[in-house]
Amino acid sequence: MNNYIGYEKTILLMALTFLLACHTAIGQKHNIKNDTFWDTQDGDPIYSQGGGIFTFTDPEDGVEKYYWYGVHYEEAELYQEDPSVTHKRTNFKAVTCYTSTDLVNWESKGPVLDKAEVEENYQRVFWMGRLGVAYIKEMNKYAILVQHNSNVLIALSDSPNGPFKCHNRLDMTDRIGTPNTGDQTVFTDPDTGISYLVYSYGKGRHKIYISEIGVKDGKVDLLDVTQIFKGKGREGNCMVKYNGKYYVFASNLYGWDSSLAYYLVSDDIRGPYLPENKMLITPGSYDDYAHITQTGFFVNVIGSQKETVIYCGDRWADFAGNGLGYNQWCPISFDGETPFFNSLNSWNLNESTGEWSVAEDNNFVKNSSFEADRKAIPSGVKPIQEQLLGWHSEVKQGNTIVIDDKESPVLNHANTKEDRLHVIGERSLNISDKVPFKRKVYQMITSTPYVPLEDGTYTLSFKVKSAGTFHQLEAYTESGAYQKTENVKQSDNWKTIRLEEVNVTNGKVEIGFIAHGAAGASCQIDDVAFVPSNVPAYQK
Repeated sequence: MNNYIGYEKTILLMALTFLLACHTAIGQKHNIKNDTFWDTQDGDPIYSQGGGIFTFTDPEDGVEKYYWYGVHYEEAELYQEDPSVTHKRTNFKAVTCYTSTDLVNWESKGPVLDKAEVEENYQRVFWMGRLGVAYIKEMNKYAILVQHNSNVLIALSDSPNGPFKCHNRLDMTDRIGTPNTGDQTVFTDPDTGISYLVYSYGKGRHKIYISEIGVKDGKVDLLDVTQIFKGKGREGNCMVKYNGKYYVFASNLYGWDSSLAYYLVSDDIRGPYLPENKMLITPGSYDDYAHITQTGFFVNVIGSQKETVIYCGDRWADFAGNGLGYNQWCPISFDGETPFFNSLNSWNLNESTGEWSVAEDNNFVKNSSFEADRKAIPSGVKPIQEQLLGWHSEVKQGNTIVIDDKESPVLNHANTKEDRLHVIGERSLNISDKVPFKRKVYQMITSTPYVPLEDGTYTLSFKVKSAGTFHQLEAYTESGAYQKTENVKQSDNWKTIRLEEVNVTNGKVEIGFIAHGAAGASCQIDDVAFVPSNVPAYQK
């Protein structure tokens, strides 16, 4: 009898342990941290640019997983080792593959299509990038579609884990008028399982097309061509489906630099997309150009509580020098048919439930390292711009800020290689003038419809250096009745300043800098952060 009771207790304890483990797994949150380089769960660097994420069953263990394919460039290694140097060209090494069950912990499957395989079958690689993978049901194979020089290369594998072997190469001239696509991604309709290539016209990129991927004459090919947009040049073309609607996203033609995120929406994948031939700016993407990215691809997380769409932006930092990290992921919210971009530096995702929340170490500053601005501001060259994105410079004395005026102050500084050993990226805030000046530079941080700025205490930090004579140089914060200031001592070298215990109330705070300087005095500020220090709402 006693043994039987002991056995019952053991079984009960095992059951309780199992239920607790299940509850923990269901409620588990994983952090997605932007503005940094990402590693696999084994600690190896993740090299994945210009790709996409798809859901396949891993034949090695039979588990359905997220498969992330992208490109490994030699320059990605070099820039990660030394972010003080921006690289001018791309050297393709391989298409990579990573798998995950939670979108945070990734395992490398190694290179699945390498440079040697491509050059043995086709011409030398000058450009390789912008890719996706589709499952080809008719052939029971997996197909990579990737830009190769001026054509579209298709490589096949029996397994999503690779290796992929060259299969076909498409000259797009007879289909759209140019041999190449402008930019491209692969989209698989979650409701039909049909995959499509989403791409733009090769010259000027002022047209966007949709083509179904299938088999033609025994080869994987594009079965049709539907033009869905004709207007201003767009790149970074990608698609997501949410609540029965199809959304096409794209960026401006800014080279490697970041851009606004534009979109169109339709009830049918082949259109019509509205508004007709006029892409809309995604709300929330303006103040920092979609967290300093180009549109890349999307992931739908369908959990037990809600469906969350993740915007996966490409930051081509190795070629643009515009920050740290190549992959910047932010959650998208929807107000009816209107998507809203939530620019977050750090956030938590529960892949099981589909829920997300702001992380307790999130930096709430937009354009915090001044890398969204791709050239000297103010600028009369596209994009025409008078103020730094996310910031406002107010002149109280000195030359007026005017586009195309030689006397106008330049609001940002081109960081030298020496600067970039201490601060992030190619640009920093510049407070200077040729005449005696008084300047205030500030940013209003407020709650958005989907990201509240919760009451509590925060820390403001930044890096600064200065030269010349300043009669006043200080940082400040202001929220309701709470104010805080810190005098900034002058230094020829970069130093870090912190304002601790900054109170925030009513979901709004102004942060900024006040400078009163003599003619020719200059102050550079970079890497501004406003991070919670004691905010219970983010610690739940």
